[in-house]
Amino acid sequence: MRLKRLLLPAILLLVSVFVKAQKSNEFTVLQWNVWQEGTMVPGGYDAIVNEIVRLQPDFVTFSEVRNYHNTRFNERIVASLKEKGLDYYSFYTYDTGLLSKHPITDSLTVFPENGDHGSIYRLTSSVNGHKVAVYTSHLDYLDCAYYNVRGYDGSSWKEIPIPTTVEEVLKVNVASQRDDAIKMFVAQAQKDIANGYSVIIGGDFNEPSHLDWIEANKNLYDHNGLVIPWTVTTLLEQNGFVDTYRHIYPNPLTHPGFTYPADNPLKEPGKLTWAPKADERDRIDFIFYKGKNLEAKKAIVFGPKGSIVRNKRVQETSKDNFLLPLDVWPTDHKGLLVTFKIK
Repeated sequence: MRLKRLLLPAILLLVSVFVKAQKSNEFTVLQWNVWQEGTMVPGGYDAIVNEIVRLQPDFVTFSEVRNYHNTRFNERIVASLKEKGLDYYSFYTYDTGLLSKHPITDSLTVFPENGDHGSIYRLTSSVNGHKVAVYTSHLDYLDCAYYNVRGYDGSSWKEIPIPTTVEEVLKVNVASQRDDAIKMFVAQAQKDIANGYSVIIGGDFNEPSHLDWIEANKNLYDHNGLVIPWTVTTLLEQNGFVDTYRHIYPNPLTHPGFTYPADNPLKEPGKLTWAPKADERDRIDFIFYKGKNLEAKKAIVFGPKGSIVRNKRVQETSKDNFLLPLDVWPTDHKGLLVTFKIK
């Protein structure tokens, strides 16, 4: 009996060490469009800070960083987290932002914001000796062709006749600068990979996935019978990048993973939709990756279960897993939290 008593603490200690060792081979990335820095919702900025304190992701890829009133959003967030006892690193960006729990070894503007056509930035760092290049993206919101499919012009959001062919839709889609930005990302990412980095990109792409607009759901969500090989995700797949959410949940019927438009109880539905007569739900916030020794292990939709459909609040009934907000939800998007395992 005494031997058992002596062995039990030792066994528990070994289990504890093992669990910690397992966790040391994992890290998390949060993609989050924070809707104009949280300014659109009362208490939005504090909610952003509080959620990061709760989740403590290793990296955060922000969309809609505006640096209002001559402030620097990334610096404010870092300072606010410091007051809460957390150390994060960042650098100056506009339109998108990056946070890292790990020291940043390099930073780069890959696709500079110009005329509100989106942006991409990159940092490099190391997680337990594993070199990572993390990119944040907020792609061009104009010529947003998935709205054209739903009877709304993707630049003016005025009602229009619904296009009847995929060619019509893709012609509008490639008029945007989204594909230009992603091509610049791919070119830089290839250099990072050649230098031994695993590459991760998070962002609000303002464009759906070709893996979500398939034959099986062509008559759902106002796809209006179209199966569309959306440009940005197709380019990423062709260049070897993996869509984390579809890697873990390959079936868009059971796990649509919608990230927009999210319901927000502090805003009227009309303030949360661009297409009030349509079902505009789509998965437009992503985390992709490429790396020999890296695998996406878990993915969860971060935010409320509610969405906006035809200007009304609805609760999602899919099999998607949700990480619900603590309190105030600061945005009109849902985020994506992904756990990576270093193999």
